[in-house]
Amino acid sequence: MSSVLDQRAAPSAVASRSAAPRRRTRLLALPEARWALAALVLFLFALLVYLLGGSAWLWGTLFAATCITGGWEPGWEGLKALKDKTLDVDLLMVVAALGAAAIGQVLDGALLIVIFATSGALEAVATARTADSVRGLLDLAPTMATRLLPDGTEESVGTEHLAVGDTILVRPGERVGADGRVVNGTSDVDQATITGEPLPVAKRTGDEVFAGTVNGTGALRVCVERDPSDSVIARIVKMVEEASETKAPTQLFIEKIEQRYSIGMVVATLAVFAVPLAFGGELQSSLLRAMTFMIVASPCAVVLSTMPPLLSAIANAGRRGVLTKSAVVMERLGQVDTVALDKTGTLTEGTPRVTDIHPMPGPDLDEIALLALAACAEHPSEHPLARAVVDAARERGLSLHEAVGFTSVPGEGVTATVQGRTVQVGSPSRLLSASAQEPHRKAVAELEDAGRTAVAVLQDGIVVGVLGIADRLRPDARATVATLTELTGHTPVLLTGDNERAARHLAAEVGITDVRAGLLPQDKAAMVKEWEAEGRRVLVVGDGVNDAPALAAAHSGIAMGKAGSDLALETADAVVVRDELVTVPAVVQLSRTARRLVIQNLAIAGAFITALVIWDLIGTLPLPLGVAGHEGSTVIVGLNGLRLLREAAWPRIPKEAS
Repeated sequence: MSSVLDQRAAPSAVASRSAAPRRRTRLLALPEARWALAALVLFLFALLVYLLGGSAWLWGTLFAATCITGGWEPGWEGLKALKDKTLDVDLLMVVAALGAAAIGQVLDGALLIVIFATSGALEAVATARTADSVRGLLDLAPTMATRLLPDGTEESVGTEHLAVGDTILVRPGERVGADGRVVNGTSDVDQATITGEPLPVAKRTGDEVFAGTVNGTGALRVCVERDPSDSVIARIVKMVEEASETKAPTQLFIEKIEQRYSIGMVVATLAVFAVPLAFGGELQSSLLRAMTFMIVASPCAVVLSTMPPLLSAIANAGRRGVLTKSAVVMERLGQVDTVALDKTGTLTEGTPRVTDIHPMPGPDLDEIALLALAACAEHPSEHPLARAVVDAARERGLSLHEAVGFTSVPGEGVTATVQGRTVQVGSPSRLLSASAQEPHRKAVAELEDAGRTAVAVLQDGIVVGVLGIADRLRPDARATVATLTELTGHTPVLLTGDNERAARHLAAEVGITDVRAGLLPQDKAAMVKEWEAEGRRVLVVGDGVNDAPALAAAHSGIAMGKAGSDLALETADAVVVRDELVTVPAVVQLSRTARRLVIQNLAIAGAFITALVIWDLIGTLPLPLGVAGHEGSTVIVGLNGLRLLREAAWPRIPKEAS
């Protein structure tokens, strides 16, 4: 086995595997593109015969074949929609083309079909690019992994067959097959596909790794901690795909009025045809004007204005580890004007750490000896504060003596015998007697004033020191608060069940002035409902079970995914799977950009329709030009929305406040 673990991959091999694979739908793989190409080829042949003065039978047949090739599919879909009592604008396009051919405008009718089919192909390509961006996430996780068996042998298995507790071998240059924790080995892992970090991250025993990330030049043994179906990549794909199937309120409103608009357009078309005839107009010119009106007044571009920007934003956010559960959520996130942040696990990492070590004067103990003594006594305990003390000792490489006679009293602390001495570690209010000396009480008061949890350490009944333990602030907390303040115009509010002194101390560190402390879950929800009743649109960011009621009551809710409770993850509208707090303002800003693009698209579509309709009613708008203008506006709004698929569309927010 040692020979396997010592293997090294060539730098070129590692580099070639580190780039995220990309799926891209081939143009001719889409039926819309194939039919459009066939229609274009037939049209060009027909046009050549027509211009060269060839047989009318030949060019007429070719033009007819053009109309059938490019128009049969939208026409058939339109007829099926008509059967369900739905008027499809695509059917109106085909009818207009057939009408033009019926009055002798065969060339114009065929050109209409070609432009219409080409526009449909471009829309299909644009939609496929969005789907590619989502499906491409599947390629980030490999399909096979090397599982290590208890007898030391290896077997190659599909990653879907891995189970929690399995140990896998990740060779140099390979992609990690499942989310897990390193149990042996050291290497640099390229996490850019998951976290966006530009440089590889050093991984050693105890560090977490994600499925789909690329191993560097070392070999790692990884213990699987999540079922492959619940990995970060799998969750991203599943939730982004589900979100892509939903429709935003703006889109639903447009679809609601589309039918009424289409019926009104048909009535208006009949009027445009009948009124000139009633006043002595020519049949052919009246019919041509009416068909041109029906084409340019069709709301194709309006219908396509909404979903491409929102779906592109969903896909882009998914690549960055922010899962928005629907297009509704993506649209609503940009509307928030008030942000409420939870404290523990949201603004902080949710893991207590030793921050201060204060030996007391008198006993012959320095900081290292004091920490080692406390860690020896706390070692058998599973309490989070005990784990923090033991972890701090291990980080300093301290050797811990065995503790005997261990006892633990909830709310008070632990007692154990270490090297023949009785050691007590726990709450100062319980362990320090009324006769405690001034230095002891002063140290405790200073720690608590600074927002720390004070832990007293006694040896044979004598206070030998005080430890300060605190939940560490996330490195991007200040930048997140500053950016959210800039986006909403209001400083975020801190909602926490913690005591007010600790909450205010942390709030001051990140720049929050409005602190609501000592809240129960129902208190948080009631406060959010009160703000909503005042007309505010509240975004709640939390991670625990106690945050779930507030997440449900808010206009929008975002859960921190790494340590978030199942209830919070289920209740929230979006999940930050990478656990980077700074992505919260980033996705809010991305949502606002998407909303701006929706408005731009609606303005573009409305301007084209208005201008072309006025031109047709007042002047003489040539049918080909009307078709080109109508279909051109459809393509423009589609491509405009897809701009949010670009990497550059993701807001770059510094992780450290300036």
